[in-house]
Amino acid sequence: MPDFQIRHNALILVGDGQKALFLRNRGTPQTLDLAVEDILDGGANPPTREQGTDRPGRTVQSVGFARSAVEQTDWHMLEEQKFATTIAEALYRAALEDSFRELVIVAPPKILGILRQNLHKLVADRVAGELPKTLTGSPVDQIERLLAA
Repeated sequence: MPDFQIRHNALILVGDGQKALFLRNRGTPQTLDLAVEDILDGGANPPTREQGTDRPGRTVQSVGFARSAVEQTDWHMLEEQKFATTIAEALYRAALEDSFRELVIVAPPKILGILRQNLHKLVADRVAGELPKTLTGSPVDQIERLLAA
């Protein structure tokens, strides 16, 4: 499925807006052997309807009497963006410690985009591949099979 190889000792980030798994390939590109090195948990992030307490606001035009609704804040997405920033910071610290030479990122497209924007150049230069997919709920052996395909 991926169009890149996951080399021995590469770090694989499998993340979304609420959880991040840091896996290490102990095997070869042909036979992956992923081991969990770390897990970041963003905690509970309920839907916006459960986080917001007020209705969306309204604004009055500067000329006349027209009123417009103000778009409701998407609290859920804001928390996902904040967690993606936390992931990017963790990757930067790991890169400073030189704990990986190659990085593969597996994340949903929206989170992948946020990560790209927040990755430090030191980390971005080590990205060997990206896969826009949600796999955080999958067991490690299933992630291995999907990445090896």
